[in-house]
Amino acid sequence: MKRISIVIGTPLLLIGLMAFISGNSSKDKENPLPPFKKDSIASVKAFGDVYKVLMSPRCMNCHPSGDIPLQGDDSHLHTMSPQRGKDGKGIYAMKCSNCHQLTNTPGVHTPPGNPNWHLPPADMRMVFQGRTPRQLALQLVDPKRNGHKDIKKLIEHADDGLVLSGWDPGEGRTLPPMSHAAFKKAWLTWLNTGAYAPKK
Repeated sequence: MKRISIVIGTPLLLIGLMAFISGNSSKDKENPLPPFKKDSIASVKAFGDVYKVLMSPRCMNCHPSGDIPLQGDDSHLHTMSPQRGKDGKGIYAMKCSNCHQLTNTPGVHTPPGNPNWHLPPADMRMVFQGRTPRQLALQLVDPKRNGHKDIKKLIEHADDGLVLSGWDPGEGRTLPPMSHAAFKKAWLTWLNTGAYAPKK
């Protein structure tokens, strides 16, 4: 009986170990270990859902092509014209935290809040606006352009507090096109099947 449990348990242990390894980066963070199971078709399909969320106003407004954040469901330039600044938190007296408090301000179309509200910093702009699916996928997995994140950190980023605030944007704003749970599932599927970029 013990022999049977060892035979059955060993493959499960190996599968668990391989899954753990696939989610952790190698010593060279720019060359993370390969995912547990590569599948280019599943990966590209999952990124299609990821892309829809990242291009929604709740994500793209804070990932503009310029140094002024976007605003509203139509992603127009922020009416107060705040600037990115070196750290992504604004410049001089125009700091993001002046209006964006720790939590959402009550009322329709009032400033959404988060303790860490900011744009990506000037040296790592992480632009979503105007990116094709291929361009964005390649950028997201490039540590030189994604905030020095390896695969493990990208996986963790799905639960970042500022990311989660996209699903709690305050009154009068549309939510991303799918739930956070569905987005996270697509995000993890994309990464764990090889993080393949679409052809276009």
